[in-house]
Amino acid sequence: MSKQHEITKSDLRQTNWQEADLPALADGDARLSIDAFALTANNVTYAAFGGPPMHYWNFFPGSADTMGRVPVWGFATVTESKADGVSVGQRMYGYFPISETLTVTPSKTTPRGFFDAAPHRQGLAPIYNFYSYIDTDPAYVEGTEPEQMLFRPLYLTGWMICDSLMEGDPAPDAAIISSASSKTAIAAAHSLKRRGVKTIGFTSPRNTSFVQETGLYDEVFEYDRVSDYVPTGKTAYVDFVGRPEFTKAVHEKCGDTLIRSLIIGATDWEDERAPVEGLTGPAPEFFFVPDYAANRAKQLPAGELDRRTGADLVDFYPVSRNFVTPKVLVGTEAITQAWLDTVDASIPADQGLICKF
Repeated sequence: MSKQHEITKSDLRQTNWQEADLPALADGDARLSIDAFALTANNVTYAAFGGPPMHYWNFFPGSADTMGRVPVWGFATVTESKADGVSVGQRMYGYFPISETLTVTPSKTTPRGFFDAAPHRQGLAPIYNFYSYIDTDPAYVEGTEPEQMLFRPLYLTGWMICDSLMEGDPAPDAAIISSASSKTAIAAAHSLKRRGVKTIGFTSPRNTSFVQETGLYDEVFEYDRVSDYVPTGKTAYVDFVGRPEFTKAVHEKCGDTLIRSLIIGATDWEDERAPVEGLTGPAPEFFFVPDYAANRAKQLPAGELDRRTGADLVDFYPVSRNFVTPKVLVGTEAITQAWLDTVDASIPADQGLICKF
């Protein structure tokens, strides 16, 4: 038997656990036991944007069209295998549902890992379909698995945001970052600050002290203090919070200094996400990491993008401990509560949830 967590697509707070028999493994397939995974606001974004055009629900179909299985990042171990090149006992990092097990159809298998060729995953972004063996993965560092689960996908997003902005013409002198306490925002601020960009964080009153204490932001404001911000130089807006009225306020405040406006996610996922009409300055762009990464990789020598991101990521693992402490939760009841707390944005900013069965 295997338990899997499902969510009503129309109401992210309505959840249940399904329990199903494990069928006999087909030739070419392998069964993975999910060891641990992280839960962050990023996973709520996957659910909030689960339908077209992002199609996050399609990676792990639910038991009915109305039900979805939220993707998470974590580690798993092969428990059964009828797939060439995939051995029982191998551990890997990758993209999983909130379930005790996952059956995959390995393809393009190399010593680094494999892609899942399950029919329902074809046509989806390849970056989500690759599973990396920990013993050959250059981004794996023993003793930092919690940090990897919490930050590895988020750091990549932050890195790509920074790269996109700095490759632009002109590049920004300053970047305004909403939901500045979120882990992806922290990753973006870290990368931008390393490139000499002034970082301005906007956050809620309860997270103001945390955001200031990270040391990653040159200025920190609460959301209702946009009028206090004084634009300096060419400015980019990186939107993690997803509040159209706040986007409008930032655009109006920055005026001609605003050169880019990127939509990354929606930590306020219940707010209306329709764009505000008549925005001052550049039109907001939806920034989809898989597309940007694929195009960027083509512009660089083979393997160069992975080398750059991998080296910076490994350096960030110990740095992340200055901001976030992992908290381990065990069992289905704890996982359900962790999901609900994450949906309600009630997890302290300095805490990172690691879930196990």
